[in-house]
Amino acid sequence: MLGLVSLVSIQKCNENFDLVTARILVCQNKLTFMNSITANMTLKELQPQLLALSPEEKTQAIQFLAQSLTNFWSGIQKTPGVMGGEACIRQTRIPVWLLISYRRQGASDAHILEGHPDLSAADLVNAFAYAEAQVDEIDRAILEQEET
Repeated sequence: MLGLVSLVSIQKCNENFDLVTARILVCQNKLTFMNSITANMTLKELQPQLLALSPEEKTQAIQFLAQSLTNFWSGIQKTPGVMGGEACIRQTRIPVWLLISYRRQGASDAHILEGHPDLSAADLVNAFAYAEAQVDEIDRAILEQEET
């Protein structure tokens, strides 16, 4: 069951920090971050919640915020005209949603790599990180494939 921890909007507080908006959800004791513009909190209001995070959760939050600033996902690319512009493993036509679908069906990482010898373990890590941050996008793509 998903429990809403907080909706946060980190306003520009100095020259080194751009506007970032994120929704933080807890799913089975694991943080999932989703882009959303839904609430306004000042950094001062957000600070106690950030300080209450575990070191691992703080690391995840920092990684997510850094990636959201650049909108760059290591090893993942979207190319117009390739696989409908879906997020794919770099220089392949293997969409991230496909790897997530395999995993949801119970496939191990080793099994996925056996079926796709052109992928590396690092590719899977990148795909899973991307999917964790882009839950709606991946769920939509999987649903579209199931409907066809």
